[in-house]
Amino acid sequence: MLADPNAYFSVVHDFNAYLQPFDGPLPDDEQLAMMRSVGLQLLSDVKALEAGCLLQLRQLDNEAKAVVDFLKLQSRKVDMVLHYVLENESRDGSRYSGKRFGGSGFVVVSQTPLSVGSLFKATLYIRDELIALVCIAKVEEVLQQDGVHLAELGFECILEPDVEQLVKASLSVQQKQLKARKQQNTQRG
Repeated sequence: MLADPNAYFSVVHDFNAYLQPFDGPLPDDEQLAMMRSVGLQLLSDVKALEAGCLLQLRQLDNEAKAVVDFLKLQSRKVDMVLHYVLENESRDGSRYSGKRFGGSGFVVVSQTPLSVGSLFKATLYIRDELIALVCIAKVEEVLQQDGVHLAELGFECILEPDVEQLVKASLSVQQKQLKARKQQNTQRG
């Protein structure tokens, strides 16, 4: 797929995406935020509160490290519970298997080709990274591969905190993949 020189990098990782055709003017940030379900809004609010608190806690000296680590653990547990609740909510749109994501867009697998230029309201659930978000995405390219269609969608409308979450998650996934590759190479050698 063609690379945009201004795009964020993306990482191969499985996730769920729900796509619903979108027509009409692109929403502003407030309208996009209103498109989120109650569960998505709750998860977003919790993550924003956590980010502010954890940033302040990192400023503390080394004696507070155990407290900070404990609070991070508690934060992760809350995120996991909220994500579980979100997974059981009803969703708008059709479910697609996501294969790649990053701060500029994502790739899904489709049995039938999506039309290039089509807009979708997309809800992304990246379970391993505890991310759930709503955005408006545009089909930029569709390639046929192994009997399925890979559709690359770029973000047309997404909240800035969600872009930040995706960038951090893509870095985290890449770090885990590199660590796993290093372990495999060590075991072979």
